[in-house]
Amino acid sequence: MRRLLLIVALVALSLSFAQPPAYAQSEKMRVGYLPVITYATFFVGMERGYFAEEGIEIELVPLPAGGGDSVVQLAAGNLDVAAAGAGAALWNAIALGLPVKFVAPLHTERPPLATPLVISAKRADEIKSVADLRGKKIAINNVGSAVEYWVYAALQRGGVSMDEVTTVPMPFPQMAAALDSGAIDAAVLTEPLATLGRDQGLLAFLADDFIDGITVTYVFMGESMLKERRPVAEAFIRAYLRAARDLQGEIDESLAAIIEKYTNVPASVVRRMNRQYYDPNGVIPVADLEEVQRYFKSRGLLEYNELLNVPELVDTSLVEAALKVIGEYKPAPTATPTSRY
Repeated sequence: MRRLLLIVALVALSLSFAQPPAYAQSEKMRVGYLPVITYATFFVGMERGYFAEEGIEIELVPLPAGGGDSVVQLAAGNLDVAAAGAGAALWNAIALGLPVKFVAPLHTERPPLATPLVISAKRADEIKSVADLRGKKIAINNVGSAVEYWVYAALQRGGVSMDEVTTVPMPFPQMAAALDSGAIDAAVLTEPLATLGRDQGLLAFLADDFIDGITVTYVFMGESMLKERRPVAEAFIRAYLRAARDLQGEIDESLAAIIEKYTNVPASVVRRMNRQYYDPNGVIPVADLEEVQRYFKSRGLLEYNELLNVPELVDTSLVEAALKVIGEYKPAPTATPTSRY
């Protein structure tokens, strides 16, 4: 009898190491988001019950001022999790002491890009390559944003410098009309707007392969969350990575329906547009963060002299803890760019 009890106890102990901890009641986490496909990991994790299985109730908090506002709201205590691009404003805020850490990647761009360089379909015979954009106006969503970096990378392919074009900030939804009217000559436009514009005969894709494997959007948590609610933070990342794994490969009807629910993008469009890549192992590419910081510094957009030590801003411990429970996804992604300077 004692031998049987010992065996039962050992089995229970082994299961405690293999399974996520159970929670008596749900822990609420407020997550800043935009109703765009970049945030699909959150939508899939909620709809497929991954967060609920970890004892987490997700409250999606809209960000009318844009993704960059999520980090500000996180610092103010209005959010538990933020997700946004590593733009110039974020670097400046961190330099001033913003207490946040990069804890996971949000999305990665791989060809065919989900943020292609587009032109008016009426000018396809005039603007045939990136080199033809010299002296032209190119729309971006914000100065100092990840999209500005896309323009820089695209222009490099054509031997054009940022100083040889004029960037024009405007909201993504206004870009197709501005191209059609001739107010701008090109734009880096996010999906699904690019595909929808092409479907309507308004846009033509000039390039969708000028970046391969760089990550500039990330998931952030405040240091208080990492210290005071550590088990919940670990549970969140476990669920998050499970959702990222569901988004590998082709988007099936079920996933497209989930994305349509939160973004109002028709599932048929979701399934055929250029799409983002979500790292299934949560690798945070430090080299990418260093690359974009150097770029913004070169453009005079950073308000500090010495470059920040990026590894000190990254916390990989949540992902490492998650992988011990859910295992590593294979094949693992390997794309990391070298410096373009």
